[in-house]
Amino acid sequence: MPRARKSTARRQKHRKALRAARGYFGTKSRLYPQAKMALTRAGVFAWRDRRARKRDMRRLWITRITAACKMRGTRYSLFMNGLKHAGVLLNRKMLSQVAIEDPKAFDKLVEMAAKAATATASKN
Repeated sequence: MPRARKSTARRQKHRKALRAARGYFGTKSRLYPQAKMALTRAGVFAWRDRRARKRDMRRLWITRITAACKMRGTRYSLFMNGLKHAGVLLNRKMLSQVAIEDPKAFDKLVEMAAKAATATASKN
């Protein structure tokens, strides 16, 4: 029985890696070992930064809501606590959009949160 060699499979594997590494600088786009390392490293960064992007966006939304609250004379923490007690189920992304695109609706949300916060404070 003839000896099986990896020629076709190896060529396909190398071609796949080099195609994925297209656009990388220098030998990282031309030589298989360097391309393989570069792709592994790129994958690690991509995985990490997909999670970092979520954190960054949440920080941005909180910053926008904080600025909108300060303009209306309240604090972010009081506003969020009031919304929770008022039963408003808007996430931070939507709240920041409302603050930017519909200031009047945000004013109503601030009033609603303030009422709910004072109502819960008077109960305790």
